[in-house]
Amino acid sequence: MASGIINIASRAAYAAANAIQLGSRDMGKLHIEKKGHNNYATELDKKAEQIIIDTIKKAFPSHNILAEESGTENNNSECTWIIDPIDGTTNFMHTHPQYSISIAFKEGDKVTQGVILDPNRNDLYHAEIGKGAFLNDKRIRVTKVNYLEDALLATGFPHTDLSILDKYLQIFKDMLLHTQGHRRQGSAALDLAYVAAGYLDGFWEFGLAQWDIAAGYLLVKEAGGMVTDFAGNQDFWASGNVVAANPKLISQILKVIQAHL
Repeated sequence: MASGIINIASRAAYAAANAIQLGSRDMGKLHIEKKGHNNYATELDKKAEQIIIDTIKKAFPSHNILAEESGTENNNSECTWIIDPIDGTTNFMHTHPQYSISIAFKEGDKVTQGVILDPNRNDLYHAEIGKGAFLNDKRIRVTKVNYLEDALLATGFPHTDLSILDKYLQIFKDMLLHTQGHRRQGSAALDLAYVAAGYLDGFWEFGLAQWDIAAGYLLVKEAGGMVTDFAGNQDFWASGNVVAANPKLISQILKVIQAHL
């Protein structure tokens, strides 16, 4: 049975999804803010985020909030909610149906619960530390693929920090030569959920934010996978450089990446 935290996160995600789906019926009228190079937020990002925060605050008024659009609310609590109201905003702006809502719960410095909702497929992924990972309440596990040459991976192109583009392309080319294929789907949270569910064998990307990573990180871990930075350590919270895969593949993915760093 899901915990109270998971229930609140799920309720918040579904409420946000309803607002997103309703508001997206006339995309031409949406106000879009450009935050930086290839970095956008729509008014629905902000509306969905506020719905999530309001839902959480009704249940846990003293908890901290770390959210992509509104920033940090620090109430000196040991508990923090990490929120991405629309992970894959560029996809959403173009009505490409690959985006998600990501909500994670952190106690101290440890992520203990996480929810990712795919509103286009009505798929709810959730995980609780020590209790496994689930898709629509069915237990999920990472794949058992042993060799990189048999693996299907996902990645994300560097679209805001183009200074790393050349390095990325070198790694990407080498990775293509060593794998069965690559997908670039545009929502890191969903990519991590797909690794947890066994739809992908692995995932790697530069420069993600905490709200991109947090819920998906826990899903992968609880599904039996591993998540590291490019050095094979746990510094991805600071660097944003993430590799996620089953335990047999992660060292092989890291070897390809590290050859170009």
